Amino acid sequence: MSHKQILQAMSGLMAGMFVAILAGTVVANALPRIIADLGASQSSYTWVVTSELLAMTATVPLWGKLSDLYNKKLLLQLSLGMFVVGSLLAGFSHEVGLLIFSRVVQGIGAGGLTALAQVVMAAIIPPRQLGKYAGIFGAVFAVGTVAGPLIGGVLVDTSWLGWRWCFFIGVPFALLGIVLLQRTLKLPTVRREVKIDFLGAFLIVAGVCALLIWTSLAGNQFDWASWQTAALTGGGVLLLIAAVFVEARVPEPIIPLTIFRNRTVSLTTIASLLVGVAMFGGTVFLSQYFQIALGKSPTVAGLMSLPMILGLLVSSTIAGQIISKTGKWKAYLVAGAVVMTAGLGLLATIDADTHFGLLSVYMAVLGIGVGMLMQNLVLAAQNDVPATELGAATSVLSFFRSMGGTIGTSALGAVLANRVATEMANGMKAAGMPVPQGGDSGSVPDMAKLPAPLREIVENAYGLATADLFLLAAPFAALALVAVIFIKEKPLKTTSGMERLAEEAGAAEAGEAVASDAPVKDVLVKDDGQDGGSKSTAPTPVG
Repeated sequence: MSHKQILQAMSGLMAGMFVAILAGTVVANALPRIIADLGASQSSYTWVVTSELLAMTATVPLWGKLSDLYNKKLLLQLSLGMFVVGSLLAGFSHEVGLLIFSRVVQGIGAGGLTALAQVVMAAIIPPRQLGKYAGIFGAVFAVGTVAGPLIGGVLVDTSWLGWRWCFFIGVPFALLGIVLLQRTLKLPTVRREVKIDFLGAFLIVAGVCALLIWTSLAGNQFDWASWQTAALTGGGVLLLIAAVFVEARVPEPIIPLTIFRNRTVSLTTIASLLVGVAMFGGTVFLSQYFQIALGKSPTVAGLMSLPMILGLLVSSTIAGQIISKTGKWKAYLVAGAVVMTAGLGLLATIDADTHFGLLSVYMAVLGIGVGMLMQNLVLAAQNDVPATELGAATSVLSFFRSMGGTIGTSALGAVLANRVATEMANGMKAAGMPVPQGGDSGSVPDMAKLPAPLREIVENAYGLATADLFLLAAPFAALALVAVIFIKEKPLKTTSGMERLAEEAGAAEAGEAVASDAPVKDVLVKDDGQDGGSKSTAPTPVG
């Protein structure tokens, strides 16, 4: 495909990715107001975020399997349709239960976009050229991430619109993505007999849900050392063991265990899981810190996230361009992991009195590290697997990154709720105020309605608690660095996934022909100008 054809094909993909990013970021600054308006708790705040991540995590492998059976363009359009339904349900929600359910529907749609967009990109663009398009991905990511909080803040602060429009505003972009995909993306449908492993999918989702429910409720609804903890953790572990048992025996597993025999896939998967825990778990509560600990409006909170996004955009774009020119990529993985760990460590020093200039430097450092690391983990894995396993490798990395984000958000959200409750109780005792008993202490406060002495106590509590989250997230980033160091650098391939698939199919047919003593002939393919010489495909059977 020419550069122009690739850009045309990417237009619908980029619109879809923009919708997915916007849906998450536009709600970030609105969530404190939404939770306060619906009278929900800090645990509900966590689950509004976690439910979408969990649904996305669970369905990524399923979307990958469906892409083996049906047209990828149709599946992308279907996932955008799910996004539209989830957005409308969320916009009309009048209680937190329906809001969480709507986020699950949005998460299912996001799972399709996450799984299929990268598979399609790998199918039409060679790994060596992917860096050229990293800037486009980075620009869409940056615009969606920057515009989302700003739009969300303006909508929340505008009395005649309100937070419900944070969900409605993504609908026209999703519909635009569906139309663009129909007009610009043309891919062949390769059908093969596949039996979807629904039992394995159920066991994986049930096991993860049990562990997430435990991390969300332990310490609030029941003690960490209790029979509920034993039941949820024991049940979750047993379900995941059963999932591994099933996946090892079915012909078409949701997560093919054989793919982990590839060292690069195994190490990038471990790194993606750890990055998910560190990044999502640490940053998802930043907006709450801006609004509650620093006392900023939703609009200002959106602007305050700019340094991190700009750092991510610049580092991902520059690193991608250099990788395309040199073909060397490991140095950027290692540097990204080091810088990301440093950024999380610096953010672990913040409190309610941290100056924004210093805070912006810390966020920019974190963004630079994430920009060099996350996208190139996928590139390294896609470059080192056969074309027939591109979808599986991409889905596995997306699955474990989302899994890490889900676990990190749930676990660190529980830590935040406990630390906030403890700090508030200590502050109120020191000030001679009565400490509320029961569930009220776990609710997210409406800062505008609090008296000045109590507001200062709440700001201090959220400042200290947010710093703790980054302190807990930093070791996970350090472990990701260890995994990245052991990845072996291999030259980037110069053929696209579709070209590699055709070559592998030809080689397989040639092998069958040789086995049956059929005469074969070599076929020369015209030089494509990238490798500096002619290339030969696999031998093709005569007749």
